[in-house]
Order: sequence, then structure tokens, then C-alpha cells
Amino acid sequence: MKLQKPKGTQDILPRESVKWQYVEEFARTTFGKYNYQEIRTPMFEHYEVISRSVGDTTDIVSKEMYDFYDKGDRHITLRPEGTAPVVRSYVENKLFAPEVQKPVKLYYMGAMFRYERPQAGRLREFHQIGVECFGSSNPATDVETIAMAAQFFREIGIQNITLHLNTLGSPASRAAYREALIAYLTPLKETLSKDSQRRLEENPLRVLDSKEKEDKLAVANAPSILDYLDEESREHFDSVQKMLATLGIDYVIDTNMVRGLDYYNHTIFEFITEVSGSELTICAGGRYDGLVEYFDGPATPGFGFGMGIERLLLVLEGQGVTLPVAEELDVYVAVLGEQVNGEALAIVQALRNQGFKAERDYLGRKLKAQFKSADQLRATALITLGESELEQGRVTLKNNQTREEIQVSLEQILTDFAPVFEKVTK
Repeated sequence: MKLQKPKGTQDILPRESVKWQYVEEFARTTFGKYNYQEIRTPMFEHYEVISRSVGDTTDIVSKEMYDFYDKGDRHITLRPEGTAPVVRSYVENKLFAPEVQKPVKLYYMGAMFRYERPQAGRLREFHQIGVECFGSSNPATDVETIAMAAQFFREIGIQNITLHLNTLGSPASRAAYREALIAYLTPLKETLSKDSQRRLEENPLRVLDSKEKEDKLAVANAPSILDYLDEESREHFDSVQKMLATLGIDYVIDTNMVRGLDYYNHTIFEFITEVSGSELTICAGGRYDGLVEYFDGPATPGFGFGMGIERLLLVLEGQGVTLPVAEELDVYVAVLGEQVNGEALAIVQALRNQGFKAERDYLGRKLKAQFKSADQLRATALITLGESELEQGRVTLKNNQTREEIQVSLEQILTDFAPVFEKVTK
């Protein structure tokens, strides 16, 4: 049997990994401006952590979880999303305690797992960047978090983004709307897709964002959640819209957007962009004021979003955004002969200890092949070391672009390379 990676996973090779690192660091920098701090949770959780929060009737729990019983007969699942583990950690570590500064602002990055049909930008092992903010029911928190995502996309270079906005209202509003939707959809049940017929019984709001043609037709004249909002819900949603306008963030209200997880209430949103004529959601989230209580914590409002790294990179490439990730080498040491092997190692180590990025030849190749490696590694400067250089205690330091060169003592390279490097590369 030929050993290969499991279906729906990928190897992220160095030429791609630098792009991942760039996107991750860009997110860290952006989130840091908003006073978010990183949290890292386990890659697997007790099954109940996900089923209790995400909802037993969601596709994630009913169809897509990688769950199993471990050797202690504990029901375990690989995490399919990031919010539930962070909420579990928030409660378990008592971050709701009075002495902890509120709101608590956290971000995470890491692998998630869902058993679904692999497609472009959506694999069985995928990677998510997300944020969670606990302790503020202020609609300004909703808008600040949306603005943070908008700033990230704008500054990294993604274009043609549309913010889709909706509200699910309070639990009472949502319950009233659910009944109205069931009353509207029940006579149309036979025209719905098989999945939506099941959802009508379990989670009728999910029928609204079905991508099936027959379902889209059925919900075209469905009642709107906006007609079922109580006063508190309407005021919250109005405030969000006013503050978005204050910040100059454009949006469209999309009453058919409901999000796939059970824990949302009030504001929900998605950022959607276009690549090669197709619409893609690149970020989604919203408010979840009851979730901390689900985990037996005190009543605590929450707001957050998640975005997939694979999809982000797909969009960046599709929109022709070139990330500034060219890896350059400061110095390449060409080695002439086995006799100088140890000295060459001492030189590259000394350069590295002085803060330079250095590489050398280890394969005993001809000089021409080594110079070609220096070019491929985008080396700024080149040192050639052979027996004669060792005897004289001096080497030639060459600018690998301009070919300008100077003679330098080995002593200076080993102890104080910066001045000569600056001289030959300025």
C-alpha cells in the first residue's frame, strides 16, 4: 500500500507555509491593536462540549464530527469549530471572575476537523482564525468586532467585499419567528429538498440559507425575522446599523442569513467576496449571549467571528494579491574543498550568532553550482572560502547583485561582520 495523506488533508510545504505565517502574523498584529490576546485550546474535546453548544440538530454534530471513544471509554471529538472550546475554557478557568478585566478579548488560530466532501478552500482538516469577546452586551462591541475584520481584509489587500448583516433577535423573538416560519413552510414541505424537509422539523431557520434551487424558490416569500423583533432586539439592531454608518462601513441586510450554529442571537454577519465569478464567504460570526450559561458559567454576553485560512489564501491568490513573503539570505558561503569544512561551519555559525541569516554548501559541489544556489536563495552577499583564503586569513566578500567586492579578514567576519556587510551592500 502506497502511504499517502488522508483524504481531505494537505501538506503545507515551505513555499506555501511562508504565506500562512504572513497571514497569521497579520492577524496577530491587527487583533493586537484592539487589545485581543491569544488563547490555545486542545485539539480534541469531550463530545458534549460541541454537541451542547453547537446543537444536536446541526449538520456539524449530526453528520460531520470526527468523534470516537478513547481507551478510557470517554466520548471524544476532534474540534469542528473554535468558539465552543474557547467558551469551555473561559468557564473552566474562571475568566468571568471580578478581578479579570472585562471585556475579555481572545483570539485563536488552529486546525479544525469536519467530515464533509472536500472542495476548494474547504478540507476535512482546515484551519481557522477566530476571535471571541466576553462580557459586553454593548452594540458597540458588535460593530468594533466587525470593524476589526474589515480592517484586516482591507489592509491585507482583499477587494470587493460586502458585509451581510442580520439579526436573530432575543430568544423570545427567535421563538416567535420560528413558529411563523414553520407555519409558512409546512404547506410547501413536499417541494423542499430532502435535507430541508428534515430541517423543517429540527431547525427550520436553516432552510432559509439552503443553497438548493428548490429551497431558494420556497423561501423567496418567507416572513422576515425583522417583523418579529421585540423592542429590545430592534433597538440593538438599530444601534448596530447607526454605528456601522458612523464608521463608514457599508452593509446589506440579508434576512435569509441565519448562520449554521444554534447558539447565535441578535447580530449575525458575514463578509462575502467574489473570486472568478463565484461568491465566497470569508468571515462569519455574531453574538451569542447565552453560550457561557450553557457551560454552567454566569450569564455573560459574547461576540465573535471565524475565518478559514485556506479560503483566505484562495481569495488572495484569486484576486491577484501578492504577499510580501520573499525569503532572502544575507550571506552564502561557497566552500572549496573538504579541508575547509570545519572552518566554513565556524563562519556560518558566527554569522548566525551575530544575527545574520547564513547558509553554506554541504555537498562538495563545483563552484558554479554553489553560485547558482546563492542566486536561488536570493543571497545578498557571497563569501568564497578555500585553502588559500584560510592560509591568508582573508576572504573576498562580494555583493551578489552588483558584483562589487572587498577583501575582509576572517577575524572581522567571525567577530564584527555588520560594518563590512553594510559597506558592500549599501
